[in-house]
This record gives sequence, C-alpha cells and structure tokens, in this order.
Amino acid sequence: MRGTTALPGTPCLAPRGGEPPVHRLEVRAPGEVPFAAGGFDAMGPMSRAAFPHRHTFYEIVHVVEGSGAHVLDAERYEVRPPQLGVILPGQVHHWEGVRGLEGSLVLFTPEFLLGDGDEGLLRRLGERPWVGLDDASHERTSLLMAELAEEYRCGADGFAGVLRSLLHVLLVRAARLPGAAVRPAPVRGIAEEFVRLAGRAGADGLSVRECAERLGVSPGHLAEAVRAATGRTPAALLREARTREAQRLLVSTGLSIRQVASRVGFADPAYFCRFFRRETGRTPGDFRKHHDRRDPSIEAGGPHA
Repeated sequence: MRGTTALPGTPCLAPRGGEPPVHRLEVRAPGEVPFAAGGFDAMGPMSRAAFPHRHTFYEIVHVVEGSGAHVLDAERYEVRPPQLGVILPGQVHHWEGVRGLEGSLVLFTPEFLLGDGDEGLLRRLGERPWVGLDDASHERTSLLMAELAEEYRCGADGFAGVLRSLLHVLLVRAARLPGAAVRPAPVRGIAEEFVRLAGRAGADGLSVRECAERLGVSPGHLAEAVRAATGRTPAALLREARTREAQRLLVSTGLSIRQVASRVGFADPAYFCRFFRRETGRTPGDFRKHHDRRDPSIEAGGPHA
C-alpha cells in the first residue's frame, strides 16, 4: 500500500511541474484497510472536484441524480442517471458543470482486491468506463453499494473480508452490463506483470528493454510471453500507454507540447508530433484544440489539492 494511502489532512502528492495533482486514498488511521464507501457528501468535497486530478486508487461511482458531465482523460460523458462509472489509478478526471449530483462511491487501492482476476476485470471495465443502468441493474447496484457503505461504516469483525467479497460481486455484475466489457481470459505470470507496468511505463517513457530489465527477463522472452497472453507486442502496448498519457496531459494541463513530449519520454518534440499523429490521426496541437477543455496547471497557479 506504500504511497497509495494517506491519513486525514495529509497533503496530496506533489506532481511534476504543470501536471494535475495526485490524490491518495484517505484512511481513518494507520493500518486501516485501504477502502472507503459512501455517498458523495460522506466522501467529502473532492468527490465532486471540478479540476483535473489523478488518483492512486480505483473509484467506482454510482450516479442516481444530477446533471452535467464527467470528464475522464480525453472523453466527456454526460450525466444521465442512473449510471455506473469506473476510474482507474492514474487516469485524469473531473466533474464539469454538475448540478444536484447524488449517488455513492467505492474507493480502494489495487492491494485491496480479492485477486488478480478482479484487477483484470477493472482493466477491462475501464475500456467502457461509463454505462447506463436499466431499472433492474440500478436496483441491484443500489443494494450492493448500500451494503458496502454500511459494512465499511460499522467495521464489525471480519469486515475487510466481507468488503472484498461484496466488491468482487459488484465487479462481476458490472462486467455483465450491456455495453460493458466482457471478462477476458486471465493474463498470468510475466505478461500480467508487464501489463501492470505498461501503464506506469507510458508516463515514464520506458522502453521495452527497460521494462524487461525491471521484470528480470530478456526482451525476447518478454515479447513471447506478452504476445501469447494478449495477442499484442510489448511495443504496441507501450505505444498505447504513452499516447494515452500524452492525451491526458494535452487535455488537462497547460504544458507546452515540448513539455508533454518530454514527460512521455521524447527528447525531440518533432518526433513526438509524428508519433502522436501516427497513433491518433491528429497532431498534438489539433488534438488539444479539438478538446479545448484545459484548466490552469499547477505550474501556472491552478488549483491545489
């Protein structure tokens, strides 16, 4: 759990200049389970934050009332309750123009999950992070979210195990929703470790060779394992991760294109522009202009956590 949780009143993690603030999960006391559940009001003002920020934890949000939009990375999702949303660690998100926003949230770190299968489910759910609920799904989700909040609030003997089990049920049912991702075959071993690393590697600009060194295998062995498990090459997954991180920075910060290039591991801004256009079909400038929802960056005196 190191670095993913914080005690009440602890300042948020200081990001690199110009990047969105990074928020850790607030726990009630040292050694507490890295989990929280409750309504928007119970979770505090950050639950409705209107400025771009990242989490070190997962968030599942069940919206039951309100209007406005939820902005996640480069996508804007209209609030039309009832809906279920999933926010993954490292994604940049905020609420935009919301009014009367009500519902419940479940927050937890990767270490809290029941097993590797749940982390795989969350990665797949993150591909379709905002789905509408029919009446039956809304009712079932409401009951589960209420149970999670009550179990968390009471903290009776064995509550951590109950919370993990209820969370597992929530994830499995979320994967069954129309429009949600279908559960894939589990990714194991070195390939699984690489998939976890790839998200961070995109932000750090790591190469396949550097990832292989961190995992203690040769680049060739890594390539074989990842291709066998995912059908894709490590290089393709890293390109996707770097592109996603660049999109986040372009949309949610005032960093220059040169600074964004540097943040995702490109020493040459011109090469970064060619790479970005090849991956997205737009230049970085066009992509930023198309979205045009940047908030002032921390570096420029924007909001602090």
